[in-house]
Order: sequence, then structure tokens, then C-alpha cells
Amino acid sequence: MTKNNPSATDPTWTGMVPVDDTALAVTDTGGPGVPVIYLNGQFATQGYWRRVLTELGTGWRHITYDERARGRKSKRSADYSFEAAVRDVDAVLAARGVDRALVVGWSYGAFVAAHWAARNQDRALGAVLIEGAQPYDWLDEAMERRIRKQFRLWGPLLPLLRPTGLTPRMSAEEMADCNIELGKVARERELGPVLDGITVPTRYVVASGTSLGSRGDEQERIRAGLGAVTARNPNIRVSAKVASNHGAVLKKDFRAVAEVVREVSALDHGRP
Repeated sequence: MTKNNPSATDPTWTGMVPVDDTALAVTDTGGPGVPVIYLNGQFATQGYWRRVLTELGTGWRHITYDERARGRKSKRSADYSFEAAVRDVDAVLAARGVDRALVVGWSYGAFVAAHWAARNQDRALGAVLIEGAQPYDWLDEAMERRIRKQFRLWGPLLPLLRPTGLTPRMSAEEMADCNIELGKVARERELGPVLDGITVPTRYVVASGTSLGSRGDEQERIRAGLGAVTARNPNIRVSAKVASNHGAVLKKDFRAVAEVVREVSALDHGRP
């Protein structure tokens, strides 16, 4: 594990955490505050959380990282599966010596956060799920073809953007496979039981309007499905409905996200 050298005045650690056949770029602000691990969107980077972290301030232990082949430094892998993404949460926490943490995920990261919280009830201080982990059967054969076609069209542009860290070092086919797998993970029969089994304080932040690739009121129909989730599990609630859309929520409504993180942390402190 490569690293920097934190000082007494700045305990922040940055470095590479080995896991399986790859290594992940991790930043850990250190300190005695409540550990919070942030899980990115499917092809996003840890930089997306900058405004949320600034709003919360230095009283927390913020842990961010770039998933496999994402960002500028995280290495490629032979495994970009959803299960690998869940395993990586454990790898990062173990490498940083953190046993219990509050997990916060946006978009794809919200699905990962929900699964991790459900599987680690004794280690999860709580979960904040932002614009993701909403059970909905949006994937069918037509949608799968649409996804593969879209990523093939984007394929020639990907090598040009990779040096900037804006796109992952994955092929268009690998990216399409990840997106299609997410559609399977999101199915009601798959995700519903996961959410039903969560026993830690869990709060949703939902956005408004459309997202990249959605059509008509599709995104609002997906969000509406959370009503059944909260009706079945009293540990889960929707804490905020914000004005920004799916892609802009961490940029425009970071204050609302930070407030929900504070809410969930307080709920954990109130548990016996």
C-alpha cells in the first residue's frame, strides 16, 4: 500500500489500496470524527463529493476513493462486476483500519451502499442513498440493445477523454456490461429483499426531473417506487426531495445531502 506522510496538523492520507488484481486511489482525512465512506456514481470519481465534504467540515473522517479503472490513478481490473464493487468497500475500510462507518452512495454507489449496509448490519452506522437503490424493472431486451448501441457510439471518444480522468479506463463493451448488470441489480425481485433486510438508519435523497438516458417521466416513476420500500421497512425513509436532477444533485444540492448525513449520524448515536 503506497501512501503519503500525514502530519500532526494534517492527518489526511492519500494512496493506493491493493485489492484483488488492481489498486484503488483512496483519500482518508483521518482524525477522530465519525467515519463516512462515500461511494461514487458508476463512472464518476471521488471529486464529485468535494462540495459535500466541504459543507460537512473537518469534524468527520471522510473516506473517498475511485473505483476500478476510474479517475486518474485507480488501476484496471479483470472484474468490474457489482459484487467486486461491494467487496471494494470492505477492502478500503480494512486498509484504513476502520471497522464501522456510515456509508453514503450516489447513483450506482447508492446500490452498492444498500447492499453493503444490508450485509454488514453490525458495521454500518447507517446509510444515505442519493438518487439510487430504487427498485424498478427498467431493463428489458430493448433497453439492453439501446445501452449497447449508445456505448458503441461513445466508444471512439473514450480514449480521448481518459487522460482527463473524466471517463474510466474501460472499453465501451465493459461499460455497457456494467450498466446492464445494474439494471438487473435494480429489479424489484432482486433489490426489494435487500432493502427489506436493512436494520440500520437509512435515508434517501431524491432529485427531480430526468437523468441521462431516461425518457419522459420514467425517472419520477422510479422514484415513486420508494413509497412501497418505506412502507415495508420503518428503518428507511425519504429525508429530502431536492430540485436538481440526477446528475447535478451533488453539485447543486450538496447542503441537503450533508444535512441528511448529519441526520443519519445522529440517529445512530441514539440507538441502544
